[in-house]
Amino acid sequence: MPRWLPRAMVLALALYACFQLGSWAFHQLVGLLINLLIAFFLALAIEPAVGRMAARGMRRGLATFLVFFGVLIVGAGFVVLLGSMLAGQIVEMVEDFPKYLDQVINWSNETFHTELSRVAIQDSLLRSDWLKKYVQNSATGVLDVSATVLGGLFKVLTIFLFSFYIAADGPRLRRALCSVLPPSKQTEVLRAWEIAVDKTGGYLYSRGLMALISGVAHYILLALLGVPYAPALAVWVGLVSQFIPTIGTYLAGALPMLIAFTVNPWYAVWVLGFVLIYQQFENYVLQPKLTAKTVDIHPAVAFGSVIAGTALLGAVGALIAIPAIATLQAFLGAYVKRYDVTDDPRVHGHRHHGEAVVARLQRALSSKREQASPSEGDA
Repeated sequence: MPRWLPRAMVLALALYACFQLGSWAFHQLVGLLINLLIAFFLALAIEPAVGRMAARGMRRGLATFLVFFGVLIVGAGFVVLLGSMLAGQIVEMVEDFPKYLDQVINWSNETFHTELSRVAIQDSLLRSDWLKKYVQNSATGVLDVSATVLGGLFKVLTIFLFSFYIAADGPRLRRALCSVLPPSKQTEVLRAWEIAVDKTGGYLYSRGLMALISGVAHYILLALLGVPYAPALAVWVGLVSQFIPTIGTYLAGALPMLIAFTVNPWYAVWVLGFVLIYQQFENYVLQPKLTAKTVDIHPAVAFGSVIAGTALLGAVGALIAIPAIATLQAFLGAYVKRYDVTDDPRVHGHRHHGEAVVARLQRALSSKREQASPSEGDA
């Protein structure tokens, strides 16, 4: 046996053990890494406001606290307003449920000539095995729901804490990062940081603008239908549909449908149809134009980046994919050499008439030659 073989085997085993340990540690810390990523983009989003307040002489820590406190107050007020509204509407809907059930039963009896009654339906429902199993599962699942809620609150607090430190200690963090890099690389890192702040702000601006347009459109519909709490519902639809990826549209439309159902069941159908039509208009017309202008990327690239981000990181990837791609595109654009484009009409998709005629003649001559060649071969 060669002398180097035992050492090579030990080295290979050590490297394999290190790889397994690193893979295990990465999978254990992937949740923390995602929270750090969200906190970093949140800190970039509030960086312009904190920077303006710090430029006027305010300490960055106090400025960051005031920005977060303002966001917290607005969010808490919005949640309390919607919670009280939703609770009142649910109580009203439960009280009116027998009336709605009687209307459905009467319609069914008149249309299909059945003999249904509300008392018989209630008795069959209360004595059903499905209801008993549902109650048992709900009772056993209370602890799971509580653990999920507590875990979500802990993640939110973790994200806010990290984003607070990143925003408050932004200059110190940039100095610490630049201190381990040569001067030429320091300029590139600072420029990339500035681009990330601009693109993240542009992305939030586009989302806020789409939320405003969506809220106004849904408010007009709800006001025309006479649905109560139309302003609050419009704000709900605008914010949830834009800042919660993938399922935000369905969550946003469910609450107005529920409130509209308490007024008139057919109003819920109208709201559902409007939500579906507006979503198509937003996806194919509004969102590509606004996103491309504010974040300066092609609509197809924006759409593809959202799909890729969702595949990699789920909802978090969908939320940060567009500003991340816009930042990368703007940063790499400085290293791509560009040339002046010629004035050839073919650049714009047009061809010279003479060239088209010559091309047709060439195709005709080539086809004649192909037809003549087999006949010569036969002769």
